[in-house]
Amino acid sequence: MSSFHNYPSKLLEQAVREFASLPGIGSKTALRLVLHLLKQDSEDVESFGNSMIELKRNIHHCKTCQNISDTETCQICSNPNRDNNLICVVENIRDVMSIENTNQYSGLYHVLGGIISPIDGIGPADLTIDSLEQRVKEGGIDEVILALSTTMEGDTTNFYIYKRLNSYPVNVSTLARGVSTGDELEYADEVTLGRSIVDRTPFETTFSGRKQGNRK
Repeated sequence: MSSFHNYPSKLLEQAVREFASLPGIGSKTALRLVLHLLKQDSEDVESFGNSMIELKRNIHHCKTCQNISDTETCQICSNPNRDNNLICVVENIRDVMSIENTNQYSGLYHVLGGIISPIDGIGPADLTIDSLEQRVKEGGIDEVILALSTTMEGDTTNFYIYKRLNSYPVNVSTLARGVSTGDELEYADEVTLGRSIVDRTPFETTFSGRKQGNRK
């Protein structure tokens, strides 16, 4: 795990190992973070640790859209000023935050919790597609925007959801291709992402265009 071997303390080694288990954190960065915490006041370190424990114990997933929330229903779903007839389907919580930062969207969300990826063992049943269909089935939804990453897995998930919703009286659209193919939403700049939402296109048109392009 670590490029360091002669830790002066087992407690230090254990703390470094825990930090290094986080995604994107190598052993050197983990050691630097742990040593930084050691320099802080005990109260600050306890506050840091307690905030992580509190987060894990008390965080909720919104019962409607699956967004992270402090309560059973998130602030977006409970906001009377949001457009309840519009649902934007995203892969994860980070995508909700990215779209909210554009200030170009006023509807609701549905967080899938991932995308279909057979190579990673993720199928439709592992995502919240059933609850999305149920929301549409209950009525009152005019449009579902598929705002997934422009990757092969994202496109596969888009098409699967489109087929699931095809029998309902709801418009299904997708982001305009301002977001480059292969990009994930969280890495798109706010102006580009905002424009791609405003200029969204019917999914059927986008899919038909791609099929024709593949025949060339």
